[in-house]
Amino acid sequence: MVIDPVARRTDGESVRIAKDVLCAGAAAKICLPDGPEEYARALARRGHRRPVVIGDDRALLRAVALLHKERDLAGVALAVVPVGAPGAVALSRALGVPTDTVAAARTVLDGTEQSLHLLTDDSDGIVLGGLDIPSGTEEDRRPRRRKRSGVVRLPGPREGPDEAAQDMSHESGEAVTPGAGPVPPEEGPGADARPDASAAWWRAPLRMARAALALLTARTRPAAGGPTATPGHRLRVEADGVVLADLDRPVRWVSVTPGDGADGSGLAEVVVHWQAAEPPVRARARSVTVSGADFRYRADVVVGGPVRTRTWTVQPDAWRLTLPHG
Repeated sequence: MVIDPVARRTDGESVRIAKDVLCAGAAAKICLPDGPEEYARALARRGHRRPVVIGDDRALLRAVALLHKERDLAGVALAVVPVGAPGAVALSRALGVPTDTVAAARTVLDGTEQSLHLLTDDSDGIVLGGLDIPSGTEEDRRPRRRKRSGVVRLPGPREGPDEAAQDMSHESGEAVTPGAGPVPPEEGPGADARPDASAAWWRAPLRMARAALALLTARTRPAAGGPTATPGHRLRVEADGVVLADLDRPVRWVSVTPGDGADGSGLAEVVVHWQAAEPPVRARARSVTVSGADFRYRADVVVGGPVRTRTWTVQPDAWRLTLPHG
């Protein structure tokens, strides 16, 4: 049982509950690593024990990456008890692991092992749940779904206050400074009613300039539901050698999911979303190559790049995860 240090710091109560349930149902060796090196050492010394990860999605990905590096991933059945905020355990939920601590711990004891696909890239990186190109940090949020028994897939990146302010500026056409407060009283409505308003001769011209700018912005703003002003991303997307998108036609984004281990096809699902309001292009392939100007990509919860070309290949039934029955 490897307990991630982040889980111990952020939700010690859930960690305690998971330990109590697991130790009551089976003999367990508890490891409390304080950093990546100790985490790797604890996993390497597992012997014939089944590794159980208590932590968030990053802890799960770290365990899978270490086993993949040892070339022992297919021979080990992993189990995970998700501990963390809902967004931090979205991948585990999408894979079918219960996010309730007690239910997840009981799944470790009574669940069944299921073989799952994953993606590997040409830099030996791995993708368990799905891939977005570009990473999502370049544009607004969009819904993402994974076809696994109707479970919602790992959501796109969460926006902070600064990013939200920037998005508001894109939509309105007005410059918004992240973290800026409200308009100062001397510039707000009713400023001319103040005793010193006559001294500030520039206030009236300033308001006129702002009104003119707002009028021009309103005339050039795209209509609701119409095409956006974003230029898109010029990417070449190939699925098993077949070109789905080329550099002469910008795309909004590309998503790749490794598929469900139960489908038996061993193929990834590739979806190219266009800028215009038209149906996306879908394909199933064993390998996907994306190339173009420097781009970033989001693999599960990790943002990679920038790169100019990258190839992802499906590894069918490459790893095993303990999931609830049925």
